[in-house]
Amino acid sequence: MIDDLCDGPCEGDIAIAMFYCDFRDQQEQTATNIVGAILKQLLVRREVLEHVRQVFQKAKMEVGGRGLRLPDMVQMLKQAVSILPQVYICIDALDECPPKHLLELLGSMKEVLKEWPRIRIFLTRRPQVEAEIARYFPTRLTVPVIPKTQDIKRYLENKLEMDPEPMAMSDGLHADILRIILEKVSEMCVGASTVPTPCMILY
Repeated sequence: MIDDLCDGPCEGDIAIAMFYCDFRDQQEQTATNIVGAILKQLLVRREVLEHVRQVFQKAKMEVGGRGLRLPDMVQMLKQAVSILPQVYICIDALDECPPKHLLELLGSMKEVLKEWPRIRIFLTRRPQVEAEIARYFPTRLTVPVIPKTQDIKRYLENKLEMDPEPMAMSDGLHADILRIILEKVSEMCVGASTVPTPCMILY
């Protein structure tokens, strides 16, 4: 989806910011840092950079030189969005965001979207955070993503074909890799009805 946005016919008229949540880096993935990372990506646009630089300097003077807090970041994000024709914000694996920061992040995105409804927010997540998302975005569009064995097999085969040392892998090893991974994937998400289905959320 990111590639489609970046390579689309209107790429010059849109700004794209993305963030990938990772449970292994929860200490750094605060709502403030996530919003800051999104803002930083929008600053590559020259017209945004100068505008937000002025806001940053003003905020820095007002708060005595200390680090910016989440409300400051959200306000600067609003300023950036206000002068761009179209903005897409993509956050992947939202369920891996630390619970104590998830609600702050959702609230921040809702605040920006409420003031600038022309922006588009794309989230991926597992169902365990559906209730939290529903609280902030009751009119969301949800698209379930169900993995298919054939798609996974095709992906694995493509990756194996790109092996820089193909002679190091026998046909037997190649077949075993495909068989074992497909069996494990099937156990985890294809054949197990109790496993939550990953979903995409669009606003």
